Amino acid sequence: MAPETQRQSHKSDAGDGGRGGAFQSNKSPEKMESPIDVGEPLAPPRSSARTAAAGGNPNKLTLVPLIFLIYFEVAGGPYGSEPAVQAAGALYALLGFLIFPFIWSIPESLVTAELATAIPGNGGFVLWAARAFGPFCGSLMGTWKFLCGVINSAAFPALCVEYLAKAVPAVGDGRPRYATLAGMNLALSFLNYTGLTIVGYAAVALGAASLAPFVVMTAIAVPRIRPRRWLVRGRDNDWRLFFNTLFWNLNFWDSASTMAGEVERPERTFPTALLAAGLMTAIGYLLPLMAGIGAVNAPQEAWGGGYYADLAEMIAGRWLLPGDGFGAEMIAGSRVGAVLSAVGLYEAQLSSSAFQLLGMADLGLLPRAYASRAKWFRTPWVGILTSSLITLALSFMTFNDIINSANFLYALGMLMEFAAFLWLRRKQPGLKRPYRVPLSFPLLVLLCLVPSAFLLFVMAIAGWKVYALCAGMTAGGVAVYYLMNFCKSKAFLKFSDGEEAISV
Repeated sequence: MAPETQRQSHKSDAGDGGRGGAFQSNKSPEKMESPIDVGEPLAPPRSSARTAAAGGNPNKLTLVPLIFLIYFEVAGGPYGSEPAVQAAGALYALLGFLIFPFIWSIPESLVTAELATAIPGNGGFVLWAARAFGPFCGSLMGTWKFLCGVINSAAFPALCVEYLAKAVPAVGDGRPRYATLAGMNLALSFLNYTGLTIVGYAAVALGAASLAPFVVMTAIAVPRIRPRRWLVRGRDNDWRLFFNTLFWNLNFWDSASTMAGEVERPERTFPTALLAAGLMTAIGYLLPLMAGIGAVNAPQEAWGGGYYADLAEMIAGRWLLPGDGFGAEMIAGSRVGAVLSAVGLYEAQLSSSAFQLLGMADLGLLPRAYASRAKWFRTPWVGILTSSLITLALSFMTFNDIINSANFLYALGMLMEFAAFLWLRRKQPGLKRPYRVPLSFPLLVLLCLVPSAFLLFVMAIAGWKVYALCAGMTAGGVAVYYLMNFCKSKAFLKFSDGEEAISV
């Protein structure tokens, strides 16, 4: 979804200290090229082994729920793709959503598929960065991605309240708005607490419901489509808005990797789920855009955020009295679909953030409490609570610059992720990879170089406020890493031995 409403709304040189902490080993460092043994995949953490011994975790994600969780991590529906048309016109918008997945989404998905199946533990990209470059980089990756995730999540309850206010104006401002935001955060967080199986199948239902209005709208639009309208170029194009819209609508393919330890047969399930979610995402953006552009002769400037509700009226029409009939139902359906999409986005992102904290606790980068699981549902309740409270606090804020900073932080994290992927392929060729990107190393470099160039472009167009905020957040992440090491050395808090998560 678009950056204006955050999907109306969508990380270092470790130094000497980067090799210590959670990854201390009794092996001679002169004989180690990385802080982790090479030649075999990571074994599940001992905490996971204890869970299995105690009867196992019934909340294993199967293929279909994982497909929809990935889909909601990335898109959640066509909502928010409209500004691409507003920024650059019909032709460039359609070309963007057709071409951009090949230069950005596919490389990110391939990297995620290989690393998530080779190192299938909770924490995902944190594990990959730590294995390649040491615990300092793993912690920094965790900081960047976690902050990006919770900032992303904060906009979704607010979006739901905005749509609810159209039907119940009293909740649109003041204390009723704050109470509604708090209640919505509480309810959605409790759903997440009930476990990934429930959340996964809820995502399936939410996905079907949020996409249904677009299926109907596209079907009705077909007889009215004029293909020549697809070829109209924009005027006074806003390329920053255009590329940011594409970026926010087509990233976060790696977020579900933080739950890889909860996936049934990840070596098979993850690649298949990424492929299916990729097809859903591409079709889900392109078809409604083609239908809306081709069926309605709308000016470029009309395509702002939320324009699909207006398109529903123009395509389906209004029968009888204004506000009645099928056209009105289409408008209401698209608004309800937007709310359901926001709920799905929130649930998927909260799951990713909570299991990321669990994985960092297994690595010894955070206190052991973050590895605690609820007795009944086997969910990381401390991670859910922490993520929910931070998200709730941010929900009350206006934070356009912070949202742009989240974009910047995500770009930093992806640069480190691509670097870890190439480092592990070169330095640990014996690592068992159930799924392996079928390219030679020079071609892998090219695969990562193209999206990396785009990431650098996104970072370059950020303003000084974004640079300042990201520098502050990164400094905070560095401080947290050294604070955790200090607490560990003084035994102020209980930590897991990092070897639990990296034993081979």
